[in-house]
Amino acid sequence: MNLPENFKNYSDARKSGFIKMKELKESGKKVVGVFCTYTPWELVMAAKAVPVILCASSDEAIPDAEKVLPKNLCPLIKASYGFAVSDKCPYFYFSDMILAETTCDGKKKMYEMLNELKHTHVMQLPPGKTGAMALEAWHGEMYRLKDVLEEQLGVEITKEDIKEAIKLKNRERKAMLDFFEIGKLKPTPLSGYEINTVVDSSTFTFDIEERIKDIEERTVELKREYELNFKGKPSRPRVLITGCPTGGVREKVIRQIEELGADIVGFENCCGPREKKDPVDESKDPMLALAEKYLRVNCSVMSPNPGRIEAMNEMIDDYKVDGVIEVVLQACHTFAIESDRVKNFVTKEKKIPYMCLDTDYSQSDSGQINTRVSAFIEMMQ
Repeated sequence: MNLPENFKNYSDARKSGFIKMKELKESGKKVVGVFCTYTPWELVMAAKAVPVILCASSDEAIPDAEKVLPKNLCPLIKASYGFAVSDKCPYFYFSDMILAETTCDGKKKMYEMLNELKHTHVMQLPPGKTGAMALEAWHGEMYRLKDVLEEQLGVEITKEDIKEAIKLKNRERKAMLDFFEIGKLKPTPLSGYEINTVVDSSTFTFDIEERIKDIEERTVELKREYELNFKGKPSRPRVLITGCPTGGVREKVIRQIEELGADIVGFENCCGPREKKDPVDESKDPMLALAEKYLRVNCSVMSPNPGRIEAMNEMIDDYKVDGVIEVVLQACHTFAIESDRVKNFVTKEKKIPYMCLDTDYSQSDSGQINTRVSAFIEMMQ
């Protein structure tokens, strides 16, 4: 399945984003570097700053991180720190501050070191969604962040600013969700490689209105492509990806799966509709609405985390999935522990094949992955 002729590849979009970021800084814009789907982008936007996702999806800077971090640490954490400490990530270089959350123990400790390089504000995420005072604590973290943004960036954030940011971000969520749901078509005109790349590349477009327009136009193109060239044709085995973020293993996992004969139709992870399908309630007090929305994210760092199984159940049915492949990055303990529950659910309740790929950002296991994926696709067929 080919990408459209005018599709920007990830590298080009990344380079273009670096140039745009430099221009934004030269125009006086403030920049806030972020990492995770728990980040309340709306508060950064309300501060008239540009939120930008920091580099963490390549093994390029991992050797720089391993000078001080353990080698057996999650590659995403090592990449995040390596790109920062080596100045190989222009987004970190241009950021006025960094915004992070306590999503895992490895990240928490890495953020302490990151703070020595640049002011890093860490939001204290509750360990569960339903525990005593969980919402109250997260609501308080929203106000603490608002105060820090105002102090660090020299701005005043009004309630109207937050409401407007919520409306704009909700529009972007809707555009992205419509794009993801093209994968429900059978056969799908949208490759998993494009889904994964478009999600990452879109973050290099800092004008959200422009980002919405680009995604909406691509969605229209894909619907037209389906009607003209795909509708009524035989479908390849349909795979759902779950587990850790897959940006750092895009080539050796995502591309290989599709080159070996399957279609990745959806992502039940941070690269998919997990955060997008749940808008912020625009009728409520904006700070409370933000706290409620971002506490509902179904990540394995939450204990318990039944929402992830519920979301997977829905996606398997809606996307007509034939098999599930879980990607677990080395030393990501929360997803690794949840994988047994996911396997039992997929194989025993949904009665479809499941495979777990435990990997890192290196290419050393590419051959092994190729062999295992080939056998898995045969099983689905």
